[in-house]
Amino acid sequence: MFFSIIIPLYNRPQEIRELLETLVLQTYKQFEVLVIEDGSQLDAAAVIADFKDRLDLKYFVKENSGQGFSRNFGFERAKGAYFIIFDSDCLIPADYLAIVNREIIARKLDAYGGPDASHDSFSPIQKAISYSMTSPFTTGGIRGGEKRIGDFHPRSFNMGLSREVYQKTGGFIITRLGEDIELSIRIHESGFKTGLIPEAKVYHKRRTSFLQFYKQIHFFGRARINIYKFFPSGLKAVHFFPAVFTLGLIFSLIANVFNWPVSELCNVLLAIFILLIFFHSWIRNKSAKVAFLSIFAAFIQLTAYGLGFMQDFCKRIIFNRH
Repeated sequence: MFFSIIIPLYNRPQEIRELLETLVLQTYKQFEVLVIEDGSQLDAAAVIADFKDRLDLKYFVKENSGQGFSRNFGFERAKGAYFIIFDSDCLIPADYLAIVNREIIARKLDAYGGPDASHDSFSPIQKAISYSMTSPFTTGGIRGGEKRIGDFHPRSFNMGLSREVYQKTGGFIITRLGEDIELSIRIHESGFKTGLIPEAKVYHKRRTSFLQFYKQIHFFGRARINIYKFFPSGLKAVHFFPAVFTLGLIFSLIANVFNWPVSELCNVLLAIFILLIFFHSWIRNKSAKVAFLSIFAAFIQLTAYGLGFMQDFCKRIIFNRH
């Protein structure tokens, strides 16, 4: 199998350097890399030059159009039989392509997705964010686990699709706000076989501060409503959980301020949730500091998603505004 790896890039030259370093180390060598510079002010031309003799690497500079359409730009110029999409803030284990090659052939997968994990080099905040995005006690655990609700929909930080899938679906039809979920649903509805490859993990750095993380997850909450506009049946009960959690948290704060009798129950439930997060993260990360930060990351993830979800639910569904 010959792979074309497509990486959209926007103002992140250091990130692409770290990602390309991991691609040099791949044990499976039948691949090319296409980096699509999406209208960046801080380009990666100098970084790309350092890898010209180490990878089959192509570098394109274009006007800004967003990550979805930048991936389409790469698909149109790729020569592989199978396209793989990474976000620029990922690190790729050396055996990744070997695993993917084996699994898509054995399972005859037309498209696949893989989970993300925390790398030893990550900062404590990044490890806490990674925990919250993969924890069974937040909605993050639903995305990359073996047990899921509904069909598996690959996400574009770690996703692959065959050339045939691209030719039939046309790739991305929206460029952001849930573009990967929209494409994944169309792939499934077109009759192609998709699946999770649990061993095909990437180390996803995500954001380096809680403020950046909040902004990203708030955007994800809004994106879910955008997907609903395309596929109303794709909105499941689980997608309301962060909004319910956020409203419950607000109610708990009000109950404590006014000393309502129910405040004690609210406090007990919150304490149980906090302890579950802390000790589970401590066991997983072997660090009390990361476990402590994981509490903040979990609350940020749930409330940011919940607020973004409620914002666009009210705006686009209740009031039908765009």
